[in-house]
Amino acid sequence: MPRFTYRAVAAVAGSAPVEGTLEAPSRAAVVDRLHAQGQIPIRIEEAGGFRLSLPGRRGGVSHKALTLLTGQLATLLNAGLPLDEALAVLRDGARTEAERQALGTLLEKVSGGSSVADAMAGMPATFPDSFVGMVRAGEAGATLAPTLERLAAHMQRVQETREHIRSALTYPAVVAATCLLSLVVLFVMVVPRFEPLFRQAGAALPTSAAFLLGFSRFMAEWWWLLVLAPALALLAFQRHLRAPAARLRWERRLFAAPVIGPVARQVQAAGLCRTLGTLLRNGVSLLGALSLTRAATRSSVFTQALDRVLEQVKAGKGLAEPMRQSGAFPPVVLRLVRVGEETGRQDEMLLKAAELMEAESRRAIDRALGLLTPAVTIILGLVVAAVILTILTAMLSVYDITL
Repeated sequence: MPRFTYRAVAAVAGSAPVEGTLEAPSRAAVVDRLHAQGQIPIRIEEAGGFRLSLPGRRGGVSHKALTLLTGQLATLLNAGLPLDEALAVLRDGARTEAERQALGTLLEKVSGGSSVADAMAGMPATFPDSFVGMVRAGEAGATLAPTLERLAAHMQRVQETREHIRSALTYPAVVAATCLLSLVVLFVMVVPRFEPLFRQAGAALPTSAAFLLGFSRFMAEWWWLLVLAPALALLAFQRHLRAPAARLRWERRLFAAPVIGPVARQVQAAGLCRTLGTLLRNGVSLLGALSLTRAATRSSVFTQALDRVLEQVKAGKGLAEPMRQSGAFPPVVLRLVRVGEETGRQDEMLLKAAELMEAESRRAIDRALGLLTPAVTIILGLVVAAVILTILTAMLSVYDITL
């Protein structure tokens, strides 16, 4: 039976967090057992399980950590703990110094009389604008705990999409790295061994063999340039993308590219729809939700599209037609948003559109990456075959000259 480590707190003011391990068939069973003991679970993890850590996002607090803390705060508030005490429990149980400092600062501001949304707004390095907007709407409607629950669910879906893409790219990346290493070994260690033999051919050496030897010598002597040049090119390209106009141009080219373009557009549109739908569901006005979604969007194409949508919505137009005129949103989004306008369920339809696009983009990514691995293998095979054929041709030339 699996063993789980847990951190929990009693639903009593002033109680300290407790940690321990339990054997149970599932996490749900652990939660039920802790509830029966009068404990509120804060964190439950399978002992010895693999945990994927993501790079730090803002202020040293990763997206994954912020998602976890949001869900834990909602759990503590639903259990009846006051906000300041719930924050103190989370601060004492923080796993990293960055989390502890962020929660400590938040607790200090809330204890000083600030609302939690205002306190978070003063910490933009940790809490993004869309996050603060949802929390503010929850405070205004006296539904902070349910709002945090929905916010944690939204962030979890975003996290799952990111992890799916990263995990799907891992195997092709390993295959590509292995193929590249094989080519380096071939050109640096194998091909040079044939050079003494090829010298006997003199001028009769085929052009392909002469090129092969020249490239092999170049790699052996100037390998650092082959490493440095791509790195410098990447840095120059990243610097070039800092210009908004350049970023917009390249992003449009990406979205127009075959195969990868529609998938990239779906991924961006899905995240936008999920953020906008979650904001609307939490009681944020349409204009406010659009503004917050625009602030949270990293895509230059969709940022420009939302600017146009905002202008037309301010003029009294609906949402579906301005989105259609922007030309950035996939047809499924436009159809569902129009249905949402007609039925008064915009938030539901936006979230439904996000689910559909996330599912379709995952299938498309899986299909594309399923083809990428054999494609890389085939390319490597062709390169190796070409090298071998060139070596054999050169050896035959040497043999003919000797005869």
